[in-house]
Amino acid sequence: MPLRPLPFREVKRRLEAAGFLEASQEGSHVKFAKRTSRGVLTAVVPRHREIVVGTLRGILRQAGISPEEFEEL
Repeated sequence: MPLRPLPFREVKRRLEAAGFLEASQEGSHVKFAKRTSRGVLTAVVPRHREIVVGTLRGILRQAGISPEEFEEL
């Protein structure tokens, strides 16, 4: 199933299901962090009504999550 635009709440819910915690916020962007054996992974998510596919793809790249894994969360 291809990625589709999602509301911020849904992206936040899925990142938290993957073990990320809300670390900080600067303006309208929220930083999520997860401690792993390779170090700390961070993903910056804009607090927008809808997060478009290109932005979502970048968020997943930062988080080290494949689109397939993200869909299952």
